[in-house]
Amino acid sequence: MREKPDFKEIYKEFQPKIVHYLRRLLGNQDAEDIAQEVFAKVSRGLDSFKGRSKPSTWIYRIATNTAIDKLRSASFKRSSENTSLIDETIVADRNDSFDHMDPPPDQKVIRKEMSQCVREYIDRLAPDHRSVLVLSELEGFKNREIADILEISLENVKVRLHRARASLKKVLDDGCDFYRNEAGTLACDRKPVYIESKKPD
Repeated sequence: MREKPDFKEIYKEFQPKIVHYLRRLLGNQDAEDIAQEVFAKVSRGLDSFKGRSKPSTWIYRIATNTAIDKLRSASFKRSSENTSLIDETIVADRNDSFDHMDPPPDQKVIRKEMSQCVREYIDRLAPDHRSVLVLSELEGFKNREIADILEISLENVKVRLHRARASLKKVLDDGCDFYRNEAGTLACDRKPVYIESKKPD
């Protein structure tokens, strides 16, 4: 029989990660409060935790469900109007591998530009699309891990990711040229804004 995880150890290990994750889903203003709600649920649920999944999967599942409930709430929609919820983020395709190495300078530039371009659009996506995209592109989870977190099939993860990326691409098309560079990293070039000069009378 697997030993029940210790809440203090879980909190120490996962609290910073969950706050960071929630910032990407909800923004800075709500992340800390929702994280406390998440760990209150974790604490209450430890006695019934069966160990069928890894503690990390279980915790991210609770965090995701709690965040989606918040995203769908009327109060959150009112408070987030005209506000970009995504903090500084690096967007990369990390489904197959999660590279912890520091990227080269030219890739840093691309990723910084990408984060500035994309962060203002990600919060416009539906909660289900936003969560799967953040888990994959920002948190670096593989598709199988995402399936376990969201409690959906692997095929459904692939479908949801495809639709999420398509939705993001659609909202980006008006302001950016959206593509993958040679390294497979999501990148964008902002489209120039042409202002027609008024001819003198």
